[in-house]
Formats: sequence, structure tokens, C-alpha cells
Amino acid sequence: MALRQTMNLSQSLVITPQLQQAIKLLQMSRLELESAVRSELEENPILEEAEVLKEEDLKRTKEVAAEIDGGTGEVVATNTQDPQKQDEFEWESYFEQNQKPPQSGMAGSEEIMNYENAISASQTLHDHLYWQVKMNGFSEYEEKVADLLLNYIDDDGYIKTPLEQIAAEEKIPLEDLEDTLSLIHEFDPPGVGARDLKECLLIQAKHLEEDTQDLVRLISNHLKDLEKKNYDAIAKAMGYELEEVVEMCKIIYSMDPKPGRAFVSNETQYVTPDVYVYKVGDDFVVSLNEDGLPRLKISNFYKNMLQKGGKTEDKTQNYIQEKLRSAVWLIKSIHQRQRTIYKVAESIVKHQREFFEKGAAYLKPMILRDIANDIGMHESTVSRVTTSKYVHTPQGIYELKYFFNSGINSSEGDMASESVKLKIKDLVSKEDPKNPLSDQKIVDLLKVEGIQIARRTVAKYRDVLRILPSSQRKKFF
Repeated sequence: MALRQTMNLSQSLVITPQLQQAIKLLQMSRLELESAVRSELEENPILEEAEVLKEEDLKRTKEVAAEIDGGTGEVVATNTQDPQKQDEFEWESYFEQNQKPPQSGMAGSEEIMNYENAISASQTLHDHLYWQVKMNGFSEYEEKVADLLLNYIDDDGYIKTPLEQIAAEEKIPLEDLEDTLSLIHEFDPPGVGARDLKECLLIQAKHLEEDTQDLVRLISNHLKDLEKKNYDAIAKAMGYELEEVVEMCKIIYSMDPKPGRAFVSNETQYVTPDVYVYKVGDDFVVSLNEDGLPRLKISNFYKNMLQKGGKTEDKTQNYIQEKLRSAVWLIKSIHQRQRTIYKVAESIVKHQREFFEKGAAYLKPMILRDIANDIGMHESTVSRVTTSKYVHTPQGIYELKYFFNSGINSSEGDMASESVKLKIKDLVSKEDPKNPLSDQKIVDLLKVEGIQIARRTVAKYRDVLRILPSSQRKKFF
């Protein structure tokens, strides 16, 4: 055995930190990109946010500067000449000089608070339940156990964790948990704290003022038949007439299977499109949405420090150069991201022109490779670009991923799977509620229109569209 030194020449693919950052920025959504840029603005002193100012904004700035400087306007002139004082503003002294004491009373006040526009915090399910615990006169120990159980109630109002597991984790006797849970079952909304659907319906049935013995019996023994709407089997097993069973089922259908959803916030989640597609004449024009994204620039002050050279320490010079390279690469990565999004959107418009003119029914089958070959990029790049990016079209706002779908054979050529889903949804919306269409019947109707599709594919698309099976869509009343 002996020690020996050798040299090997080999090629390997190494992703630099800058390239990793570019890839990360590429797949970010609009909100994530804005948050990342804001964070970089705070950490990197070289970066500054450039604002596009209008004439009235510039005029207002000069007026404020003149007011601070005694009407001479020297602040603006000094800031433009000295790079170290550029973009600096004495906000504290400005507010001290111009702030007025608040007026007492309503007399003479031009602005009166509009209480209708005040934002109020909506009450959550847990807030509502905690309030009831405080109002029910529980002992200190019962209140502790109740608060513990409330932490395990999900947004639907259920306790999905077994009580045995809670008792073992929290070191509380199982009997105490069961006793306290029975008290929580008396809370509003009815059915809260249930461990499954059967218990939730039974709790709500016991809250009814009328005789609930038959309802409890039906829920306890015939929940599967009730789910399938097999009223004949329920009537035969319970020994009642079909009309009586239907009346009981009406009461059960009026119950809430998810009692906690009444407290779920209904705030609208708005989507900001990354790309706009407009129709100008006979052509469609693609425009990037730059609103809200910070416009970055390099600080003149630090650029001048680098130009001074020997007047600054080597450690400071190295720090500034490192941050300068990071800033330049970030700006280039953002510009590259925007250009890539533009290319992909332009190619999508070219491939899906009929969709933009006529609607979703005319969507064509398209895969990532089609766009990648068209713009000369890799499929993975197109996949990253289309993730969490939205486009505003004459037909509505869609995610870029929406335009990529498989094809279904038809007499007129391949048809996009999204178009087939729309046809299935349309057929179900027009069906007879008392005699709903089965999956095989939908297959036959689509075959008449020249669309060749398997029954299992119809079932899969129906699940995607959240359409129940025909046995559960059937309505007897």
C-alpha cells in the first residue's frame, strides 16, 4: 500500500447560487415575488425602489421641500448635486413642523368617521365555543378540560382525534373527557364536537322539539341506505309507509352535516393576473402586469463610493461589491422571469386562438412540449412559468396551467379534456332530477356527439367536477 497523487479531468453540472435564485424566482407567484423583492430591499443597501413620478407629484415634492426649507427650495437642489444626500428626506422634522393638534369635539371638523366603513373582526367557531364555556358556570377543572377539547375541534365542528389518544397525550382521565364532551354537545351550533357524521346527526335530532325516537332509529341503523336514498329499503326495515319515511328524511336533510362551516370566513380571495390578453382589431395583444411590483435600481451613493476607490476600506469595498453583484443579478433574474412569462403567454395565445375568441368549449389539447418547442425552452422551464401564474382574457381569468390538457378522440379530431368536462357538466345540469343520468348513459350521449370516451373516464371527470353519482343525485321530493 502506498499514497499516490493523481489528477482527473471530468465534467459535471453545477447549479450556481445565482442560477438557483433565478429558478426560484421563476416559479414564484406574484405575491411571493413581491414579498421576496421587499425582503431583498430591506437586506441589500445597494438596491433602491424607483418610482415613476408624474408632474403633479414632482410639483408637490418641491412644494414640501420649499415649505421645510423656508420657501427657498434649496433641498431639491442640494439633493440633486450631492449623491450622499440624494433621496434623503427629513420626515421627522417635517411632521414636527406641520402637525396640527387634534380638534376637540365635532364642531368645525370636516372629517367625521364613517362607522359603516370600519373593519370588524368576524367571530370564529372557537371564539363562539369559548364564550359558551365561560357562560355555562363550569368548575375550574371542567373549564380546563373543555378548553382542551375545543382545541381539537376542526373548522367543520368535528373532533377527529380519538379521545383515547387525547387522554394519553394530555394525561387526563378518559371518563373526564367523555363527561365534558357530553356538555359540549349541548352547545351551539347543534352537532358541534361530534366524532363522526352519525353522532353529529344524532345530536341535532335530539335538539328537535318534536318526537325524535324514529329519527334516532333511522340515523342509527339506516345511514347507508339514507346516503343512497334507498327509501324503499328503509320503509321495509322500519315497517313504515314510504311517505312517512320520506317525511323523516326531509327533516334529516335539513340538518347541517358540517355545523362549523357557518363560522368559516367568506372573505373573497382576489387573484391578480400576471398577464393581460386584449383583442385589438383581429389580433390578440399580450401585456405584462407590472402594477405593484417594485421597480429596482442601483443606489447612486454606493456607486460613487466604489468610484472613490482608495478612500474607503478594503473590507467596505468588498462588502459593497458583493451586494452590488447580488443586486444586479436579482434585477436580471426578474427581467428574465418577465420575458419568459411573456413568451409563454404569447405562445399560448397563438395555440389557443379559438378559445380566446369563442370560449372554453373550443379549447384544444395541448401539452408542455408544444409550448417548449415553440419558444425554444425546456419543458421544466415552461412548467415553472405556468405554476401559480394567471392570465386575464376576454373569457375570464385563468391559471396558465388551465390551457394544458389531454385530448379525447372525437369525430372532429382530438378534443380537449376540459371541453369534455364542460359537456358532462351541461348534461348533468339539464337532467331530470327524478331520473338522473348514469355514467353509462352519459357515455352514450357523448358518443352520439362523436366523442369516444370510456365510462371510467366519465366517472373520473365527474369526481373532478364534484358531481355526485346518479344514485345520490336522485330526488324524490
